[in-house]
Amino acid sequence: MAERTAAPPRGARWLAFASILVGGLCGGLIGFAYIDLQCEGSCGLWTGLSALIGAVAGAMGLAVVAVLTLRAMEEWRMFGGRRQDRHRR
Repeated sequence: MAERTAAPPRGARWLAFASILVGGLCGGLIGFAYIDLQCEGSCGLWTGLSALIGAVAGAMGLAVVAVLTLRAMEEWRMFGGRRQDRHRR
């Protein structure tokens, strides 16, 4: 008999990891473009810094969503979609 675990399936974890990377990439591109459009002249430091901040913010935001989704998916799998009535005696 296989041991029951609370870990989500491996495919779901890889998909969550890939989505966090994509979110970081998109955030970095948005941060880069935001400063690049506003700055004139030599703005390499500010453009790079805004790209880094955007990438970190995008990845962190998507990481929160991914963790909550994986937890909800595991809870749904454990309880089979049954509603838990806590007030019933």
